[in-house]
Amino acid sequence: MMKRLSVLLAVLLVAAGAFAQSDLGNGNSNTHKFFARGYARPSGGGGSNLVDHGGPVITAPSVVFIFWGFGNGDSYTSALQNFRNTGIYNYSRMLGQYRNAGASAATNLGGNTNDKFDTTTPPTNVTDSAVQGEVKKYFHGSYDTSAIYEVVIPASSYSSDGTSTSCGGPGLAYCAYHGNFSDGVDVKYSIEPYASCSGCQTSGFSDTQNQNHFIIHESREAISDPDLNAWYDHRGYEADDKCAWSPTPFIDQTTGFAYQYEWSNSASGCVKQ
Repeated sequence: MMKRLSVLLAVLLVAAGAFAQSDLGNGNSNTHKFFARGYARPSGGGGSNLVDHGGPVITAPSVVFIFWGFGNGDSYTSALQNFRNTGIYNYSRMLGQYRNAGASAATNLGGNTNDKFDTTTPPTNVTDSAVQGEVKKYFHGSYDTSAIYEVVIPASSYSSDGTSTSCGGPGLAYCAYHGNFSDGVDVKYSIEPYASCSGCQTSGFSDTQNQNHFIIHESREAISDPDLNAWYDHRGYEADDKCAWSPTPFIDQTTGFAYQYEWSNSASGCVKQ
């Protein structure tokens, strides 16, 4: 009898972990969300350290933007490219403790930049299938499996995944998410909605600084848990989830870029870098 109970408990624990990773059943099981302020989030990084579940990490990552609904040279997109090129590296060095995630990253995560500018107007409701379609539109057959393809949309659109939405949608639950899909190879991607609501804003941050917060969160999690089966804690929270809103996100006073804290197993707490 005791043996049967032990087996049942093990099954329930595995199921609970998978459930957490599929974002409470509100969307695609291949996405992991950065929840809006006050919505189903951990508090101050509480809980145990991250656990290595054995999935792949990205050791030499790059970030490729697809700006949907923006023109080349727009001040907003240029600011995000500058953040990607010069702002992510120094604040992702703690990832190396997670089985060398990001350890071989270039100081410029743009690498041989191949950003795309889709000047068409995205739909008001940008579904997850639309995000994947936008990535396939430009990179099908020529994917870099170490790249994270990040689709940026304007304030006139919102993201949806199942019944949950980003700012501007009817069911605000998240600010951004990352995930993966198969298209001949394993493709890593993220949706980066505009921070047009208080649930995804930090007091005193500009629009681009709020977007910095999204980008650093999703990029670091995609590096350490690209297929949602590598590094996360017993509740299903990834490294940046554990420190998403508490401690309060901060601005680097030298560069003006905005960041959040991230969980460090070696420190057993939230660290800046």
